[in-house]
Amino acid sequence: MTDRDRAAGPRRRLRRLQLRLTLAYTLTTLVGVSVLSWLVIHTDGRSWRNAEFDEMLRHAAVSTSLIYYTDAGVQLDGLRDDESTRGRHQVFVLLSRTRIGTPAKGVADGAGKDTTGRPAAGRATDEVRTTGAVRPADRARPAGPGGLDRVFTSGSRSVPVPDERIAALARTAMDEDVTVREEVPAGDRTAYAVARPFYHDETQETTGAVVVIGDPGLRMAEHTRLTYAVLTGSGLLTLLAAFTGHLLSGRSLRPAWQALEAQERLLADAAHELRTPVAIMRSSMDVAGTDPRNLPTHLPRIRRATDRLTDVVENVLTRGRLQDSAASFSPVPLRLDQLVEDACGELPPGRLTLTLRLDESVVDADPALTRVAVRNLLDNALRHGRTPGDPHGGAEIDVSVRGHTVSVADRGPGVAAEELPELTERFRSRGGGSGIGLSLVREIAAAHGGTLTARPRPGGGAAFLLALGPAGQARHARAGTS
Repeated sequence: MTDRDRAAGPRRRLRRLQLRLTLAYTLTTLVGVSVLSWLVIHTDGRSWRNAEFDEMLRHAAVSTSLIYYTDAGVQLDGLRDDESTRGRHQVFVLLSRTRIGTPAKGVADGAGKDTTGRPAAGRATDEVRTTGAVRPADRARPAGPGGLDRVFTSGSRSVPVPDERIAALARTAMDEDVTVREEVPAGDRTAYAVARPFYHDETQETTGAVVVIGDPGLRMAEHTRLTYAVLTGSGLLTLLAAFTGHLLSGRSLRPAWQALEAQERLLADAAHELRTPVAIMRSSMDVAGTDPRNLPTHLPRIRRATDRLTDVVENVLTRGRLQDSAASFSPVPLRLDQLVEDACGELPPGRLTLTLRLDESVVDADPALTRVAVRNLLDNALRHGRTPGDPHGGAEIDVSVRGHTVSVADRGPGVAAEELPELTERFRSRGGGSGIGLSLVREIAAAHGGTLTARPRPGGGAAFLLALGPAGQARHARAGTS
């Protein structure tokens, strides 16, 4: 299994976790929006239903108030021109046969006569519409069981409610002496029905009932439009929630992605940098094993490989610390000149010309990280800054501290300012180095709010300048990169 395959496993798990978080956020939003939509639609439908029934109740009340009795019988002339019987609702008047005698003797027609042909005293002529047709008199059509005759019908029967159902509603209202309102079947749909009893003017006995039939489809169109609007809005809101959840889950997993990338870089650094010194030590030991008498010859090579291995391990650990949380970064007031002097004192003895120009300087920095940065600059000068033409390979290094800047200059081949970004990338070295030294110096400088720059040295060579942030700036710089 390759390193890429190993890295792909955690990445796939993080992607699956992001998808699960997005799905959970979307489902939560969907449930909430669905419940809210149901409440809105149900409440609006109930409001329309109640409003329809209230209007039908008013029509039933007005219609019963317009029915009165005279010596000639029940009078229905007031129902014709009233708005309550000319609207979109159907109004039926049903009269009992048993309580007031035969309807033929008790219903006055529009010519001022009752159904026996006798004049109805004191009444103007009128016509009554029934089942959509205007007729000189309503001859008390039977409307179903229960001894009820339909004596008045307004408008056309746009809602096909069976006559038996209308008679049953009227009978219930009369028997129980209450106003009845129900939803009744009307073919393949449902209609609203209201039945209200009316009374004889003198005996106050229940003599009949007014039944009002309404078509809910005529008024529920607004409710249907609202339903479509709510469902469309809910769908769009759910899609927006899914998109937002995906963004938020990705943002919440960003520290995990950064930690994974940091771990991969750390492992890559370790694998890349440990390979060379380990190979040198192994080959030297193999050669020395074939002829133990040559062991002293290979010991210096093994020692150099060990020293390089130690430097690599320290640099890799330092990089891991920089990539860790801000808690591992601890800037304190630090004497920069003393730290640089101590680091120069650790240089290995050899053909080395070292010049120190150290001004007293106090900076706010992490001592361990600053020491690693200075040591890497000195190691870079020793490896690449040897004086050209020196047969002994000696190096001339000039180290200075001014303010919050450390300068390390050598007499090597030099480096142009535009080449510095390439040299401070991981695994980029002009040869003989670990490939992460200058890149680590740059990261340490950035953590302190500073920079790493390079410029040509007068007389040949290069000078690397490590600028640490002034006192108090390091904490802000680290907080800004976390």
